[in-house]
Amino acid sequence: MAEAWKRHDPQLAEPMMKRALAGDITPALLDVGEGRIAAMDDAGIDTAVLSLTTPGLQNLPAAEAVALQVAVNDGLAAAIRRHPGRLQGFATLATPAPAAAADELRRAITELGFSGTLVNAHSGGRALDADEFWDIYEAAEDLGAPVYLHPRAPVPSVTDAYYRRFGEPVDSMLATGTFGWHYDAGLTVLRMIIAGVFDRFPGLQLILGHWGEVVLFYLDRVAAMDSLVTLRRPIADYFRTNIFITPGGIASHKYLRWSRETVGAERIMYASDYPFNRERAGSARAFLDTATSNTAERELVAYRNWEKLVAGIRRDGARDRTVRG
Repeated sequence: MAEAWKRHDPQLAEPMMKRALAGDITPALLDVGEGRIAAMDDAGIDTAVLSLTTPGLQNLPAAEAVALQVAVNDGLAAAIRRHPGRLQGFATLATPAPAAAADELRRAITELGFSGTLVNAHSGGRALDADEFWDIYEAAEDLGAPVYLHPRAPVPSVTDAYYRRFGEPVDSMLATGTFGWHYDAGLTVLRMIIAGVFDRFPGLQLILGHWGEVVLFYLDRVAAMDSLVTLRRPIADYFRTNIFITPGGIASHKYLRWSRETVGAERIMYASDYPFNRERAGSARAFLDTATSNTAERELVAYRNWEKLVAGIRRDGARDRTVRG
């Protein structure tokens, strides 16, 4: 993957590629073995769900992306086999070729034993609500496999208009991990809802990091659109039935309280965002232990919600269903 990124973007213009390949974080990203297990032990994390970092395969030509998705997923599966019980995986998909991506998702779930897939908020400049990507959502729903929607840097025209002026590294961080990509990913989720993705695939389960990518905090305002769109339910309802929320490395009890009040503890799952956020010794368990005195809620967030979600995956293939009109 590193070589493919460099071939297509030798200057590493996409901010997260530069950070992943030319920064001090590279060794930790590449370590899917003993070093990662040791970091998990130090933080108090029993199980990590691994995924390829943004932008994944979504900035590559379709043919190359299709070839690489198999290699990436096979490599991740091998790492998981070396550490059973400690590591799980999200499939990497060639979103520039959605039909092939859907087929690979089926293989990753039924043959490799993965726990879902991770996709980044746009592919080839196209937001993931576009009809061309619905093959992926259909496969995910059929398999009962969750889709983690991860941010990626906004398209260049947006980045140039909103996130340039201050020089590096400020421009890149403004466009990505501190502000820009959260709004971009939150808008992607809203577009998916408004486009009818969850009405067409009511069993689809999406995971949003960083406490819901900003949009969770604006649902009361977003409700003004309910009378303007043709959906089966109010927009906010989809966040309580089809979307799970994780901290994505933002260890904020204040955001946890808001999220719990907005969607309920049954829709929140702990996530650390390693290695972009380096956990301090015992920090994962400390965050949860001090979050609430309610043991049942703490267990839901720590592991029960995830275990219930993964238990619903159909690893023997898609369920029987009627053909959708």
